[in-house]
Amino acid sequence: MNAAWTTMPSPIGDLLLQTDGQVLTAISFHPFEPPSGDSEPTAPILVQARRQLDEYFMGQRSDFDVPLSASGTAFQQRVWEALRAIPYGRTASYGEIARRLQLPPGASRAVGVASGANPIPIMVPCHRVIGSDGSLTGYAGGLARKQRLLHLEIPGLF
Repeated sequence: MNAAWTTMPSPIGDLLLQTDGQVLTAISFHPFEPPSGDSEPTAPILVQARRQLDEYFMGQRSDFDVPLSASGTAFQQRVWEALRAIPYGRTASYGEIARRLQLPPGASRAVGVASGANPIPIMVPCHRVIGSDGSLTGYAGGLARKQRLLHLEIPGLF
């Protein structure tokens, strides 16, 4: 199967899901520009991703096992892997992630930039990263979405 895409409604707005035919390669928040070509809502990886996202939003799933592949630098890949290690219902700061990756002091900003470039949000849970003071910090999908995702996992957090 070749590259395919579909959209789905969610409590945080419509999502655009993309695959290369083997793995999920991107989740985009509305507003988005649909890729060229036809939508393939029956592509197996997209069906699996939609089902798991629906379960997540209904509070019935805390982990995803959809095969993922995100294009990025080696550093971004390390950060995204660290994001995937943040358990459901937990948060971590950019500084904590930098320390886990054994990066030098001050690397939290680079971690934040890599987190912001994450092409597969929700499944690579960059929404679980908060400020070192426990505050809600930047999110490529907007702070309102980040807050809703965190509230879904940790009611009453923000």
